Amino acid sequence: MASISSNNNAIFSFLLLSIILSVSVIQVCQAQPRPPTVRGLSYTFYSKTCPTLKSIVRTELKKVFKNDIAQAAGLLRIHFHDCFVQGCDGSVLLDGSASGPSEKDAPPNLTLRAESFRIIERIRGLLEKSCGRVVSCSDITALAARDAVFLSGGPDYEIPLGRRDGLTFASRQVTLDNLPPPSSNTTTILNSLATKNLDPTDVVSLSGGHTIGISHCSSFSNRLYPTQDPVMDKTFGKNLRLTCPTNTTDNTTVLDIRSPNTFDNKYYVDLMNRQGLFTSDQDLYTDKRTRDIVTSFAVNQSLFFEKFVFAMLKMGQLSVLTGNQGEIRANCSVRNANSKAFLSSVVENVAQEFIEM
Repeated sequence: MASISSNNNAIFSFLLLSIILSVSVIQVCQAQPRPPTVRGLSYTFYSKTCPTLKSIVRTELKKVFKNDIAQAAGLLRIHFHDCFVQGCDGSVLLDGSASGPSEKDAPPNLTLRAESFRIIERIRGLLEKSCGRVVSCSDITALAARDAVFLSGGPDYEIPLGRRDGLTFASRQVTLDNLPPPSSNTTTILNSLATKNLDPTDVVSLSGGHTIGISHCSSFSNRLYPTQDPVMDKTFGKNLRLTCPTNTTDNTTVLDIRSPNTFDNKYYVDLMNRQGLFTSDQDLYTDKRTRDIVTSFAVNQSLFFEKFVFAMLKMGQLSVLTGNQGEIRANCSVRNANSKAFLSSVVENVAQEFIEM
């Protein structure tokens, strides 16, 4: 009997410890800092209208990345380029027409992967089959970027949803104005993103997205020709010239030489070793305003992940359309023929969901 009592006490103690640890984990998760949520967005937006949303997106992307992990960087970049130009409204997904080129056709977006656009559209089709047409392309883009980070080794985190798709796309000039080229220095980058309420820590954090992906020689050849940038590590530069033997070579190389397919903090280690690929990368370590932030992320990956998530949540809510604004596209690359009639019915259904939250 004493043995049974002892076992029961041990089991009770184990269960009590498990409960305490579970509560502690919940408290830590709840304590994770988040920026304010824009009105109209919610972390439980599709809990009733499409409860399978997140599992469908993640399951599909697991299949994609198993065959081609490089698509993770492509999906993350689409979200960046969408939000920085005209807000997170899916406008970068729209194709051009006979009347003129689209935002997608502007020079900064020409390197976005065609397959990444097809992945987003494929996910849209899967979601419509499961839930009906209730999930916007802009929300799919945001979720795909979130899963691209997590499934390549980065942090897992929740994002607020409820974005609507824009009815227009930005002009070529507006796109150029809002996507500073990789040859930009830190002052240019900070000034550009300050207009979007992103501070230096946000800027350095979001730049960490360059820990995965590749770049064409044309994006950094200015640092190699006619002479090598003196800031660049000599051996690093020598190896880059093997990949890009002339200033017109169209080859590609990885953005992060230490772990090109893993989302981690090695990008910042690269910068400290003068092995950043772009001027916009390396200058973050050269500039006194951002140098300490780079260093702190290089030595503390958990800190980088925390700040990256916070910055992503801020960026992901830039100038969003919600409620009866915009539309929910039937094809992510084409505006709906009759958006108002369809959207009004969706808003009516979703309104009740908000009331019950």
